[in-house]
Amino acid sequence: MNSVQGLELKNVQKTFGNTQAVSGVSFKVQKGEIVGLLGPSGSGKTTLLEIIAGLIQPDRGVCTWDGEDLADIPTHKRGFGLMFQDFALFPHKNVHENVSFGLLMQDWSSARVSQRVEEVLDLVGLPGFGSREVDTLSGGEKQRVALARSFAPQPRLLMLDEPIGSLDRTLRERLMGEVREILKSMKQTAIYVTHDQKEAFTVADRIVVLQEGTVAQIGTPLEIYHHPDTPFIAQFLGLRNVFPAEIKKVDGQMVISSPFGEWPSQEDRERKVSLLLRPDAVMLGPSPDANHCELRGTLMKKSFTGKAYQAEVDAEGTRLHFTFSSSAEDFPPQGQEITLHFHPSKAFQVFE
Repeated sequence: MNSVQGLELKNVQKTFGNTQAVSGVSFKVQKGEIVGLLGPSGSGKTTLLEIIAGLIQPDRGVCTWDGEDLADIPTHKRGFGLMFQDFALFPHKNVHENVSFGLLMQDWSSARVSQRVEEVLDLVGLPGFGSREVDTLSGGEKQRVALARSFAPQPRLLMLDEPIGSLDRTLRERLMGEVREILKSMKQTAIYVTHDQKEAFTVADRIVVLQEGTVAQIGTPLEIYHHPDTPFIAQFLGLRNVFPAEIKKVDGQMVISSPFGEWPSQEDRERKVSLLLRPDAVMLGPSPDANHCELRGTLMKKSFTGKAYQAEVDAEGTRLHFTFSSSAEDFPPQGQEITLHFHPSKAFQVFE
């Protein structure tokens, strides 16, 4: 008996003409888990959703639920729900009619439909909204109605394709946390598709990072942010300080030579690498002890975001980007020479 309880993709591949949309994709979604599919446009996210939903068939590979191959099961019998970015609400129907649509298609009784609609509207924070017309709702309210409609039929798996991508930034930041709370309160198994790393980190339990149709990394938000597997992933997550470097021996000591200086290294093998200097692991001021390294440069730009200062520093002709706590006192003015310090083991990550 297959031990996987939920969804599993094994070596899934799909080609459209000369374009390979997905190649060798494998991952699992356990029951009750929210898995984020994160990647830039063209990375294969929507193609994978369509394969899972049964809208298209893979050229190779297997998609299973509780160990059962889904290949011969049509879309309407898979018991999966799909929510799109544009919400796809019926403008000529009120909230109750929108939410009840999928239930009526499944021949639920009127009494059962009414009870379920009230339940899900309450879950999404819209009690008493059943009689409201869709065109009178705000963007956030429409998003909640679409979410209520998608899980009203109690799908085994709910797939959300950029569900809040069309909303403004302030509303998106508020709703992403609410979406997670709603899904977790229902113990809803879900796949959440987005190109926004902050959104994925907020909503998902685990994340599958996609790059050009392949799986680049799978892990929790903490694992992926603190230990990206490749320079592509680091830069996609907004970690911009990635540069070619070389590990070599100088005067009998191993160092890592970068465009912005040479630093002590614990590596024992000379080679060319890529180096990430984490933007949040560097502090203002001179080094407090011998275990820290110092970096000097010119503060070229700074911006205050409320929670932090974003700073751009020129160090030996290389532009570096850092994040400093907004509690930093007497933040230096633009154009000033500054000294920074960091612990190499916390600030550096080496990619082969």
